[in-house]
Amino acid sequence: MAEPTQCIAKDVDMSESWSAVDTASKQTANLPLKVGKYSLESRLIVGSGRFDTPELMRDSLAASGSQCVTVAVRRERLYDRQGKNLLEYIDPDKYLLLPNTAGCYNAADAVRVAKLGREILRSLENPGADWVKLEVLGDSKTLLPDPIATVEACKMLVDDGFQVLVYSSDDPIVARRLKDIGATSVMPAGSPIGSGQGILNPNNLRIILESLKADDPDYPVIIDAGVGTASDVAVAFELGADGVLLNSAIAYARHPILMAEAMKFAAISGRKAYLAGRMPKRLYAQASSPEAGIITSRPW
Repeated sequence: MAEPTQCIAKDVDMSESWSAVDTASKQTANLPLKVGKYSLESRLIVGSGRFDTPELMRDSLAASGSQCVTVAVRRERLYDRQGKNLLEYIDPDKYLLLPNTAGCYNAADAVRVAKLGREILRSLENPGADWVKLEVLGDSKTLLPDPIATVEACKMLVDDGFQVLVYSSDDPIVARRLKDIGATSVMPAGSPIGSGQGILNPNNLRIILESLKADDPDYPVIIDAGVGTASDVAVAFELGADGVLLNSAIAYARHPILMAEAMKFAAISGRKAYLAGRMPKRLYAQASSPEAGIITSRPW
């Protein structure tokens, strides 16, 4: 009787090879997010609204690992919903502040608020003074952007020297138009603001990414709005997004600080997965173990 086949493991030293791959992966994954003249180590941008207390907001921001915080401009100062000055809880020396035009429903108001935010941050000597997250909403129920007013306001702000990050729908044509008139970053929504529905239309987001990066691979596309949990952040990065902006998903979580930390790791994981490249999907199974040397016979 023949002796059974033995599986002999060869002692191959792959440490040097894998070390080189790992180093290259880390270097690529750790490249900062470039948005205009700004450079961010963390690819998460976190909002400062909707938290139960400003102290909870402060601790959640720290747990998220974000370096950029978006703040809504209200008259002459920056307030939360309780009327407290947010800058007492956000260290402007630690965070790059990104003023936004939340609550504006026409181009004129959005431009006015953007200029007010610039003056506030200039007085604080914060480096985020000359950029803005532009929001021009169509109505108060859906909070979807008004595409015509958004394009109008974006052009006015670009002409005035702003670096404009534009909240947009997932319409690829509008996204292309915004880039063409000089938007520093287009920020398509994953789903409606504050809905927590996650990424509803990945196909449109893929088209936007392909279109905006076709002639400029480094052009930053940031998914804004609709994120509900950490897996949504991972999906956004796996699609190829350069960054994710979120607020409600942390602020409305049962444990916001813990959720903020989860978002940090989801961003890192999703970005690495995108850079690594997922395996192709197949209709049928494919064995992961080699078939050579199998001693059992097939059942057919």
